Amino acid sequence: MSTGSDSIRRIDSKRRSRVEKRRPGRRRSSGRVRLPFAFTAITILMLWTTSLVASAALWPIYQSVQLIAVVGATILIGSAIAVSGALYRWSTLTITLVSIGVYLLVGVPLAIPDRALYGVLPSAQGEIELLQATALSWKQLLTITLPVGSYESLLVPAFILVLITTVVGLSVGLRARWGELGVLAPIALFITAIVFGAATATWPLELSLGLLATSLAWLVWRRWFRRRASIRLLAAQALDSDGRPLETASDTTFAGFRTIMSAGLIVLLAAGASIAATLSLPPTVQRHVLRTAIVKPFDPRIYASPLSGFRHYEQTIAANTTMLTVTGLPIGGRIRIATLDTYDGIVYSVGSSEVSSESGSFTRVPSTFDQSDTVGDPVSVRVMVGDYSGIWLPTVGKFTSVNFEGADAPELRNSFFYNNTSGTAAVVRPLASGDSYSLTAVQPRQPSAEQLGTLRPGNAAVPPTAQIPDQLSSTLDDWTRTETAPGARLAAMITAMKQTGYISHGVDPEQPASRSGHAADRITQLLTDQRMIGDQEQYAVTAALMARQLGFPARVVFGFVPEVNTQGPTQVLGKNISAWIEVDTAQYGWVTVDPTPPVRDIPAELPKDPTTIARPQSPVQPPIEDPTRPTAQQPPEGTQDSSAKDNPLLAVLLVVLQVLAWVAIGAAIILAPFIAIVVAKLRRRMLRRKAPTAIQRISGGWQEFEDAVIDRGLEPPVSPTRTEVASTVGGVQSLVLAAVADRAVFSPDQPRDEEADQVWRAVEDLRASMNDGRTRWQRIRAAISLRSLGGYSVKRLFRR
Repeated sequence: MSTGSDSIRRIDSKRRSRVEKRRPGRRRSSGRVRLPFAFTAITILMLWTTSLVASAALWPIYQSVQLIAVVGATILIGSAIAVSGALYRWSTLTITLVSIGVYLLVGVPLAIPDRALYGVLPSAQGEIELLQATALSWKQLLTITLPVGSYESLLVPAFILVLITTVVGLSVGLRARWGELGVLAPIALFITAIVFGAATATWPLELSLGLLATSLAWLVWRRWFRRRASIRLLAAQALDSDGRPLETASDTTFAGFRTIMSAGLIVLLAAGASIAATLSLPPTVQRHVLRTAIVKPFDPRIYASPLSGFRHYEQTIAANTTMLTVTGLPIGGRIRIATLDTYDGIVYSVGSSEVSSESGSFTRVPSTFDQSDTVGDPVSVRVMVGDYSGIWLPTVGKFTSVNFEGADAPELRNSFFYNNTSGTAAVVRPLASGDSYSLTAVQPRQPSAEQLGTLRPGNAAVPPTAQIPDQLSSTLDDWTRTETAPGARLAAMITAMKQTGYISHGVDPEQPASRSGHAADRITQLLTDQRMIGDQEQYAVTAALMARQLGFPARVVFGFVPEVNTQGPTQVLGKNISAWIEVDTAQYGWVTVDPTPPVRDIPAELPKDPTTIARPQSPVQPPIEDPTRPTAQQPPEGTQDSSAKDNPLLAVLLVVLQVLAWVAIGAAIILAPFIAIVVAKLRRRMLRRKAPTAIQRISGGWQEFEDAVIDRGLEPPVSPTRTEVASTVGGVQSLVLAAVADRAVFSPDQPRDEEADQVWRAVEDLRASMNDGRTRWQRIRAAISLRSLGGYSVKRLFRR
């Protein structure tokens, strides 16, 4: 028969065995650690869910099915590494070395699939590119137009981010004492994706709320798991009358559910306040990310304006030389070489240093470019380069994709840059004879000639004109004096220019001299000579400057206008060179307008009589002077009259009110969680005090007193009686309140309403007495404490 000490030893042994079985991560004799299945599975599930939400922020960067494969496979591989590390207790160095090995093994098939052997094995060239991309692809990702798809090795940054965050996050979740810190890894992935993403946010509200919800779920589950483990440990250390460990309700129910829901509700209220502020005051500018701050590798301003070489194409030899051979060019198609929007009084050039213009911002482009917001007809052309050369890549319409061909295709693809604002493409490695490429684009919808007079100015930003040629404004005024609407004045200006001007390139000795260039003095000469003689170079510049005077954002386009061969490839000759203008309109966006006069005989110059100017005969009678016509150039629609000076005092007052409003909004967002806590407690107190029966009001009064004790940091015993709680506070009044509450609850007689009122007055007095001697900060802490809302404060949310 066993002795009493033997019985105690057996009970202690069973108790230790039972507690040991409940501790996750118990080491086996073989060196492995036993990981509880449920704990491990839920931790993995939490990490997967949070990582997938965070990885969704990478989609605007890539927008490729390959990204989905990379993210899914990398999360699985990283999870296998982290679980193995937790199972075999690998050190940090071992996990790092294993991760590097796996990175080299699967990096090429996943992130650079074009370099993989049979699609699954890494190649030597692929490993070299993988190592190079590990350091260089980050900058390349910032200097290329989004989305990048699976272009070259630009999936490597996504592969690295997902692999590191998965291994680190899951290792911390399974092995660290504070496993909830593993949620920081997906959050880091999310922030990095935003920093490397576009300046325009995609799904900002959905992704933020999704990450908040999954992160909160992980934190709440870890907090519940730790609390349940603590309760079980305490229960195992307490023995019942038979010497067995006590079991608690937490073994079968979700203990602490009210605590968790209270904490979650407070966080959701704070998030709701932030979201409401964001929706009511949306950002008015694009967000600043790395790609908006990095210096672009291609600056068009260091190259000469292509319009300066206009007359080169009109020379005798070049005029009849095949510059390009284009297949698939639509009828009436125009081939764009470059778009020019900056005039400094000497040349029209590509791009400007003005912050209001994006025409000079060129970025690398992957295989495709999204033009889904452009309304028009798709077009596909193939271009064979002849005697044309230079950095400007001839294109049509709005570019969507390009595919270079030939031996130099990789070099051309790596040097390809595009500006979607102006529709201009460039290759840093200049085009040469024999180069070829295929191009797909969208031909934007254009208004008819009859609709030109109905156009209204758009709001596109173009650099300001540095110098207006003499006589330009007065000539424009003479041409448009009978019209008042912006579109009608634009149409009148184009019509007058075509009727008044003559074409001469200055290369034919039998034609009148026509000086090249488009500086301000050349435009003045064009407008003041007896005969308006020039070519597309001068007329396009003049028309663009006049359109700006009418309020239309305008720019010059330099390119080819060939005669399209419908039976086969179109030969683009040097003499097909041209220039036209584009004006931004409210209805159609950028509209093509050709101001070039028709080719016709140029009349002889009349004697030097300043009052006689030779112009083509026009059936239109001279306009009648209209005293009501506007005396100044019409500004763009939507501008406001700013002639009236603001009141300085009112301006200062508005600034002060604006600052105060932002301060109030920020304070409301910060204080929203704490205000919610106070409101929740006030509502709880009101419900208790207005309970339907006296005994419920007395019981609610005692609960209110007990919550006040907990909120002020006092620690009653575990599962205390009312007397024990009162003893923790001290004083006769608290003991009397405990006795009254016990008598009301356990007495067979129903208490009276007067007794309930006396209990609540006593509770108010005790609450006030507990605040005596406390600082203001201590009273505020008690008011916003979460302890009474669920049993634990935010500070102790993750403590055992």
